[in-house]
Amino acid sequence: MIGWLRRQRGARRDLLAGGLGALAAGALPPVHALPLLLISLPGLLLLLDEAGQWRSAARIGFAFGFGHHLVGLYWITAAILVEASKFWWLVPLAVPALAAVVACFIALPCALAIRVPAGGRRVLVLAGGWVLADILRQFFATGFPWNPLGSVWAVPDRFGSIMLQPAALVGVHGLTLMTLLLAMTPWLGRRAMLAGAIGLAAWAGFGVWRLDQPAPPATGLSVVLVQGNVPQGEHWTRDFALTVFRRYLGLTRSGVGGLGNHASIVVWPETAFYPFLLEQDAGARAAIYAASAGPALIGGVRFNRAGRPLNSLMAIDGPGPVRASYDKAHLVPFGEYSPSWLPLMLGIGPGFAAGGGAQTLHIPGVPPVGPLICYEAIFPAQIVDAADRPDWLVNVTNDAWFGDSSGPRQHLAAARLRAVEEGLPLMRAANTGISAGYDAFGRELGRLDMNLAGTLVLALPGRLPPTWFARTGLWTPALLALVMFGVGFGRRRAGNNF
Repeated sequence: MIGWLRRQRGARRDLLAGGLGALAAGALPPVHALPLLLISLPGLLLLLDEAGQWRSAARIGFAFGFGHHLVGLYWITAAILVEASKFWWLVPLAVPALAAVVACFIALPCALAIRVPAGGRRVLVLAGGWVLADILRQFFATGFPWNPLGSVWAVPDRFGSIMLQPAALVGVHGLTLMTLLLAMTPWLGRRAMLAGAIGLAAWAGFGVWRLDQPAPPATGLSVVLVQGNVPQGEHWTRDFALTVFRRYLGLTRSGVGGLGNHASIVVWPETAFYPFLLEQDAGARAAIYAASAGPALIGGVRFNRAGRPLNSLMAIDGPGPVRASYDKAHLVPFGEYSPSWLPLMLGIGPGFAAGGGAQTLHIPGVPPVGPLICYEAIFPAQIVDAADRPDWLVNVTNDAWFGDSSGPRQHLAAARLRAVEEGLPLMRAANTGISAGYDAFGRELGRLDMNLAGTLVLALPGRLPPTWFARTGLWTPALLALVMFGVGFGRRRAGNNF
């Protein structure tokens, strides 16, 4: 079989590489078929060993990345189908086009890896280059760090909690580096596999040790996450919007009702108060405050001084004016705005304006909170105001666009990773699910699954001291990747093979 694989060239080799990339996507959330990486990544190495030159290696890497992201991002088509009558022509184009762009970030390290001899050096260069390309992907063209390989460990149980703990040191990019090195050990022989098994045991041991540490003191506050389950694509008449508003008020009263005089804060999802303007609607603010019997964080829309809409999270703690607000800074290209460098507007016009970046909201009686609106939860080391560090994170989102697909589940895994990286509890309110809460170790406190209307009431845990990753950010995984990269090329210059 290996001999047959080695003999493949041209289009057959491209199809084979694409198939291996698609196979690797099976390890991503929500499937988490981790053993597939032990087939797909050594298979990629086998093809690279036969490439001969960097152009062929780049082509193999591109095909692998295209297959990987085509499967991993299929759910984006569901958002297009919400407005199929307008954007039907994008269905066969959008996901392949995005997969092709993101595939370039796998093609690049493959082209570099072929510059060193096959074996351990090639593994080091490929793993280091892959992680450096992933970090670049986080910033290129506003960034799209979706589905890093490190997220395969976000299994929704204790095993996942154990295996995510090194993210407190090295972030998800560091988990990606460790995952690549482990998955490619079968190609390097028995000694490498033994070393990988020892490394995996040490990884798990660190996770068990960290989870055994004393939990920080609880805050004494309960968080009421409200999930309205409003389907996307409805015609938003005034009557329908009022029906949705009354639904949220009813769910809020139900969630708060059992708490008595216990301190709480209510959280509504992204754009839950739509299409009305909370800042200008004193009656709505009074109704929300009466239902919540305390402070509330409400997803909605407001406008800046230039008249551009802002995707916002607004805090109220009484019937008076909005106490504080946060405006989404990381907007979704083509979904929330049209990039200025692209003449095609896709029917959304200029779209939303971006906010100023990470911010901490201060609400009387509530620990300082760091808000993340939807897409922002996928950006490691870019979610917290370091000068005004919060005590907890709240992620509000409307994943109804993506239906009951892998998209909302991958999004949830990303949010969970941010809790581990920062050492901060995270509460997530999603319109159609999945709403959930995590403590500062990334352990799940409870969830409200897809396509349900209801409330999830959770006690807010305490925060941990800033983690190593919270203090150093992307520098730690970048330096580790550079070390791998440098050792691989350095040994080449020394003429040493291993």
